[in-house]
Amino acid sequence: MPAPDATLLVSGHCPNCPAVLTAMADLVKQGRVGRLTVINVEARPEAAQELGVRSVPWLRLGVFEFVGLHSQAELAAWAQKADTEAGWADYFHMLLREGQAARAAELVEAEASRLAAVLPIVANPEASLNVRIGAGVLLEAFAGQAPLRALAGRLGELSTHPDARVRADACHYLGLSGAPEARAWLEARLGDEDLEVREIARESLDALAAE
Repeated sequence: MPAPDATLLVSGHCPNCPAVLTAMADLVKQGRVGRLTVINVEARPEAAQELGVRSVPWLRLGVFEFVGLHSQAELAAWAQKADTEAGWADYFHMLLREGQAARAAELVEAEASRLAAVLPIVANPEASLNVRIGAGVLLEAFAGQAPLRALAGRLGELSTHPDARVRADACHYLGLSGAPEARAWLEARLGDEDLEVREIARESLDALAAE
């Protein structure tokens, strides 16, 4: 995968901008970033307006956007996984953790295939409640639509997860998918050891039957 390009917006009065600029310049030298475009918003305020930037340092690294101070190690890690499913999963997790669910929704709406990157959040029983709820909102927005139906097989695998919370969530999203193959996965969970999983599997099967 080629090294991602980056755009960095800075200001002469920003205390954190020099550190981010130095870190990004080093990543270019190392070949981890292909090209770095630096814009001083004091000299080019129209650039900030076009990008909707309200504070600096602001960085677009590949397709990921960041505001504020980030270490070179952090930025190198994001550059390494730019535009990969693992990268998108981590990026969505960060956005949801920071209360930026609307931004995450915009990104999925712009490219529906990114919806698959939400599944690692569903599979993580240690994810915080607000992150799991946010992931649910993203998946539910595609109820009955092709992007969610395409994930039925992976959701089916999650319905066998060792953690009951993951199995329950997977059953819920299987019901929303409307995919024909969801039925077999849900029927297998009717005998689950966990009561909630059994109930959600039954409710999801009823929802599929009603379609």
